[in-house]
Amino acid sequence: MKIGTDGVLLGAWTPLINNPYNILDIGAGTGVLSLMLAQRSNAEQIDAIEIDAAAFEQATDNFEASPWNDRLFCFHAGLDEFIEEPEDEYDLIVSNPPFYTENYKTEDEQRDLARFEDALPFEDLVEAADLLLSEQGIFAVIIPYKEEGRFLALAASFELYPLQITRVKGTPTTEIKRSLLAFSRIQQTPLIEELTIEISRHEYTPEYIMLTQDFYLKM
Repeated sequence: MKIGTDGVLLGAWTPLINNPYNILDIGAGTGVLSLMLAQRSNAEQIDAIEIDAAAFEQATDNFEASPWNDRLFCFHAGLDEFIEEPEDEYDLIVSNPPFYTENYKTEDEQRDLARFEDALPFEDLVEAADLLLSEQGIFAVIIPYKEEGRFLALAASFELYPLQITRVKGTPTTEIKRSLLAFSRIQQTPLIEELTIEISRHEYTPEYIMLTQDFYLKM
């Protein structure tokens, strides 16, 4: 599974204003998001959960090979298993969830698991965040822009309120495709922004460069 722009965006954008002691990455894939947050933060403990065996092995290898291997740990588990006996509350919970809700599936079951929302329904994700988030904690996700209203309403039903919203478009002339959302337990007026990734093909905007340059070798 190659590294996608969504994971890079979330890893670079996620607010760390509460200086998290511990972080949980739900649906870690190959661990890119956890690794970026290890690079950006002073968190003592970064736990990741991943249900797919191949991705879990890759994430574990990536964690062990990183400079932050003493702070990173991956669990081979589904979210339902992980929350059965929660040991910790987390100051930061992040997820780049599978969110393809279209009604078709391919012949490749592993790819389907990674790509379809039924592998991790938004309802389950938000309920877990509410259960596992510390009182001062932040919950951050990236989702399709068309799902933003539904996700905000769902979060509000668990008394999780938007802290920051950034809407992402590929180029100045294309439609908004993604929403970066950060929530807390405190009701406030959220900071709402827009981010454009490219001016033209492979010519990145100054805003995108500033956000992500610490993570690319050539930026």
